[in-house]
Amino acid sequence: MPVFTRFNEPPQPGDGMSEAEAEKAEGGESGEDERSRAAAPDSAPDAARATLGQRFSRLRTGTATSKDRPTRLRTWRTRHPRAARVLRLGTTALAALLVLGALLLPNTLPALKAVSFARIPAEAVLGAVVVLALPRRPRLVAAVLYGLGLTALTTVNLFDMGFNEYLGRGFNAALDWDLLPDARAYVEDTLGGGVATAAAVGAVLLVLLVAGVMVAASIRLADVLARHRARASKGALIAGTVWVACSALGLTLFGGPIASERGAGALKVHAQRTVESLRDEAAFAEQSKADTFGNTPPGELLTDLRGKDVIFTFIESYGRSAIEDPVMAPGVDRTLDASTAALKKAGFAARSGWLTSATYGGSSWLGHSTTMSGLWIDNQRRYRTVSAGDHLTLTKAFQKTGAWDTVGVMPGVQKGWPEEKWYGLDKLYDAFDLGYEGPKFSWSTMPDQYALEAFQRQVHGKKRDRPLMSFVILTSSHQPWAPIPKLVGWDELGDGSVFDAIEKAGNKASDVITDTTKSREEYGKSIQYSVTSLTRWLERYGTEDTVLVFLGDHQPIARVSGNHASRDVPVSIVAKDPKVLDKVADWNWTEGLKPGRDAPVWRMSSFRDRFLKAFGSTPRPSKG
Repeated sequence: MPVFTRFNEPPQPGDGMSEAEAEKAEGGESGEDERSRAAAPDSAPDAARATLGQRFSRLRTGTATSKDRPTRLRTWRTRHPRAARVLRLGTTALAALLVLGALLLPNTLPALKAVSFARIPAEAVLGAVVVLALPRRPRLVAAVLYGLGLTALTTVNLFDMGFNEYLGRGFNAALDWDLLPDARAYVEDTLGGGVATAAAVGAVLLVLLVAGVMVAASIRLADVLARHRARASKGALIAGTVWVACSALGLTLFGGPIASERGAGALKVHAQRTVESLRDEAAFAEQSKADTFGNTPPGELLTDLRGKDVIFTFIESYGRSAIEDPVMAPGVDRTLDASTAALKKAGFAARSGWLTSATYGGSSWLGHSTTMSGLWIDNQRRYRTVSAGDHLTLTKAFQKTGAWDTVGVMPGVQKGWPEEKWYGLDKLYDAFDLGYEGPKFSWSTMPDQYALEAFQRQVHGKKRDRPLMSFVILTSSHQPWAPIPKLVGWDELGDGSVFDAIEKAGNKASDVITDTTKSREEYGKSIQYSVTSLTRWLERYGTEDTVLVFLGDHQPIARVSGNHASRDVPVSIVAKDPKVLDKVADWNWTEGLKPGRDAPVWRMSSFRDRFLKAFGSTPRPSKG
């Protein structure tokens, strides 16, 4: 049976029939009817009517055979030729639009415009040439493979859109599958488990639907091209000639080349990205073994900070846009100015600059590990490689001296976290160790003010034989920035139940996450809340020996920070002892908590070595 009979389609030229014979078959005449008429011309009408009557009788009684079913469709076509023609042409046009759309689909949301599809894709011309050159069965195989290729292209383009929107980079097939469970967990924490499950199932079904539609569209077009081989060959020749001419002359339309290689180019980029990532993994493994301070004895590390309580604090999504964007900056700048003045009144001084983060929009742990390790850790594979080794982190340098107790305060950690050993933490306080009984604020397990007060109550405020080095991660400014906690009296915090009413009165995540303007406004408010919580904690509990280093881990997502935002984050050092800030005077950082636009910008990976050198550490390299 010819393969297209399964789709109730007539035979095609190239299947042992000429184009004229195929067109005659499409009109409803079978080869058997032709032979019958040739053998008995006088009785043909009566025989045909009898045969047709028998088939209709079998259809009515439910005893129709496979031989009858194509006749039913042909009968409908005969009775409604205009509707059949419209349906046939509409189906073909839709198939062509789907294929061309997949070949020209951009990989970023800003580029998703109608003008992006006003191109001639080379892949369509080549596909037509291949189809026209093949006999029936190889043509079907080629059409199916072509449809699957379009599915892969569409899928990676959609992934690229999501990754560019949230992480400021394209999807990497070699590295990013590990992030999908984290994405699901984020949706679950933000919008609920039901939405997360529906989204995961919907994504799988969408890929399967795209595959089915693209394969069906490719088969349909292959069928039409083969059926009209002569005209299709001329059309392919003309399209190819136009494409070559446009490419050679560099002709453009609506700001882009008319002759497009978008589909093949996208798949090539992803293939190269995958190969380069695999090569990079091996090279980075060797790089991470070498360390400027790998052989530095404990007695030669951080000699100028001995006796100080040092706190490294990351504020979630605290990026340059918070300070310079016209929507968020007014409120955040007021907060920074007011906090600088309040700290000055309490006897503290501050210096601030910029660091260029290794990540953007998310994957905060990459920013944390880059700052602490002195290595550029911009993907999950690098993170796993370095955290499984013994490369010296800044926090571990404090532990190595034996002069500090080291703790981590991480309210966002809700499961086992083996990296605490690599960070050199004697004790980790996660979401379940801080005694919080109040409501979650979307993804954030507890308000920053509560986390800081619990840190003070359980760790920082206790008497000890040695000073303390603390690694604190604040989470209240994590997207979707709804609901946002409000400051309460420090003596009212209790077990966190005081936040119940605040959480209920706050914005719903679903109302903010889908609205760009609201997202930007609420993001700015969340930064104000986090910075205020931290600086007021310092005013309340800081001592002559307290040294606070706080910074952002990355910029917020592109929808908030902008499509062309930098990756810079603010970093500040705050202390009462003037000798501490004298050690970094040659850094030329801005006075106060708000770095100037012209303040120095360093790669985040350079901070560890600069900090260690500034505070008395002697480089003793290890080669690995």
